[in-house]
Amino acid sequence: MSTQSQQQEQKQKQSKYNKQKLQDNETEENRLLHSDCETIPLSSPHSLPSISNNANANAEEESEEEDAVYAAKDKVHIFDLESATGGGTGSTVVPPFSWKKLWLFTGPGLLMSVAFLDPGNLEGDLQAGAVAGYSLLWLLMWSTIMGLLIQLLSARLGVATGRHLAELCREEYSNWARLVLWVLAELALIAADIQEVIGSAIALKILSNGLLPIWVGVIITASDCFFFLFLENYGVRKLEGVFAVFIGTMAFSFAWMFFDTKPSEEELLMGLLIPRVSSKTLRQAVEIVGCVITPHNVFLHSALVQSRDIDIHNKSQVQEAINYYSIESSVALLITLVINLFVITVFARVFYGTEQAKDIGLVNAGQYLEERYGGGLFPILYIWGIGLLAAGQSSTITGTYAGQFITEGFLNLNIKKWLRALITRSCAIVPTMIVAIVFNTSEGSLDTLNEWLNVLQAIQIPFALIPLLTLVSKEEVMGTFRIGPVVERVSWTISVLVIMVYGYLLLDFFLSEVNGVLFGFLVCLCSAAWITFIAYLVKHSGAVSSMLARSPSSKGFFSLAGN
Repeated sequence: MSTQSQQQEQKQKQSKYNKQKLQDNETEENRLLHSDCETIPLSSPHSLPSISNNANANAEEESEEEDAVYAAKDKVHIFDLESATGGGTGSTVVPPFSWKKLWLFTGPGLLMSVAFLDPGNLEGDLQAGAVAGYSLLWLLMWSTIMGLLIQLLSARLGVATGRHLAELCREEYSNWARLVLWVLAELALIAADIQEVIGSAIALKILSNGLLPIWVGVIITASDCFFFLFLENYGVRKLEGVFAVFIGTMAFSFAWMFFDTKPSEEELLMGLLIPRVSSKTLRQAVEIVGCVITPHNVFLHSALVQSRDIDIHNKSQVQEAINYYSIESSVALLITLVINLFVITVFARVFYGTEQAKDIGLVNAGQYLEERYGGGLFPILYIWGIGLLAAGQSSTITGTYAGQFITEGFLNLNIKKWLRALITRSCAIVPTMIVAIVFNTSEGSLDTLNEWLNVLQAIQIPFALIPLLTLVSKEEVMGTFRIGPVVERVSWTISVLVIMVYGYLLLDFFLSEVNGVLFGFLVCLCSAAWITFIAYLVKHSGAVSSMLARSPSSKGFFSLAGN
């Protein structure tokens, strides 16, 4: 009788659960019933289920929905019931390519790509063009390709696990390491946000003909960021549409400047195809590589891909989502490559070899352009200001998103979205206001500030890349979607290269800025701690032993790692 009673009680719980899910979303209810016996503990969702109790499975699924980045009702539904069950949960065979599905998957890549176009990147572009001319275009292209690989790994992690990088880091590392990673990620995010907000403020100052000081622009940017986030209440696709408009505005503005200044087509092609770096342009080369891969963007992309309704227990759906995300991310970064190329070539055409080349920055770039090309029907100063404003506004929104995911993931906070946005936004806006007031004295002070902010982001980049590569290489996390040995070796090689580039940037900066014994001692102490923590993360990852144990296979570049 006791057994029968338990069975009846379990059936009643199951029936109540089913009715509740049916009211919320009938399609989601059917999908969840199909995978009732599968659970997602700390191990991979694609491994064999270790718990068969239906009540426990349901409880875990309810808990996961509460902790999800996007609620089920907010997700974009792509797979219907037939396609979700037709291939079987254990099959990785995907349906033929569909333009409709690609359109539905398009969006997260646009938000991710904004980090390649933020005001910090634009300043690096214009300085590279002014100082190095067309000679570093090849490096821009290959840096974007390296950045694409890192972002594809981030998207793969989010799709295959149903969780984002900060959440997985919370479970992967010990408490002290997790807290260190969180603090460093927050500092790097604040540094990036200051650059983005000040970039928007500079644009508002240009477009208002100097009427709005930078600190007023900071307040406006901080306020309208919440307005754009409010659009998410009307659906994630609406917000993605806003970002498409921002990127389109940048493309139009900088393309207008490109065709207006008429750069040399021959030198442009030579710059793309022939690698050239001299001692005079080494610093600009390092900055180009450094601007492409940003720490918060690695965290961000793994969360954005969860805006689509994907059954992580269904291998066919996961593989199909990875394929479509790879396409849309590649197209998005191709667009950013073209926009960055426009900026570099414009300033190479106008300022390379001039006395102004060494002093040019975001603040005075528009004025210098106007002096060269005058006003006209559409003054180039205002075209530049519109493009800069679009870059700043879009990047501040994605920065807010990244802050939410980082804080919530590392600290396991479960608070309302508006309060979470207010907290994370305040963490960046308060120091930005202080910076805007203190450094709004001269162009040189803003350039010095920008260098220090780049240093903060350079310090963080290993602590985003190494955890990412650690997790995507683990079968207990990724299951059959663990990256293969070829991709693992290439990814680690790129990461080491990027870390070395940032290391050079840090060394060059501190050698030129460090004065005094005490400051020098503190820098040496912090450098030793930085290197030690990197060594700890690499040892924890087991990357060296893993790559020695796994020989490269003959599978495709992004083929599944076989069991």
